[in-house]
Amino acid sequence: MPCKNFHSGEGCTRKNCKKIHDQGSSLLTMIGFLKGAKKTMDICVFTITCDEIAEAVLEAFDRGVKIRVITDDGQAKGKGSDIQKFIDAGIAVRDDNARTYMHHKFCVIDKKILLNGSFNWSRQAVVGNDENLVIHKDGPIVDRFDKHFDHLWKKYER
Repeated sequence: MPCKNFHSGEGCTRKNCKKIHDQGSSLLTMIGFLKGAKKTMDICVFTITCDEIAEAVLEAFDRGVKIRVITDDGQAKGKGSDIQKFIDAGIAVRDDNARTYMHHKFCVIDKKILLNGSFNWSRQAVVGNDENLVIHKDGPIVDRFDKHFDHLWKKYER
């Protein structure tokens, strides 16, 4: 996990800090895109248990970014889930309410950037799993995921 002090600009003063002090880590790259959102962020992920990612989403919401989240209903209620934090903050959240999994892992930012891959937004994905996250800025690919998110958003409306 990244060192909050190091990456906040304050600098880390902990003698034996075991956190990440590398500006180029994949987690920090992802968080950078989340923090760079200007207008919209549509998140469609199986689970969110990585507090650092959740904090970046909440910060974007506090800046006025319109955020919608679709997640798996079983995971939303699971131990360590950050979904309730989103709901409490006022972020629009829908789940699949199904016996099967809503297993997508993508995010469309400002209808221009797509984050997509095997990467669950979980602590385990960050510190233990072999995962991938691809960042697309290609219009047609981003458009297809944007439309698919809208389809799912309507599908999971109650």
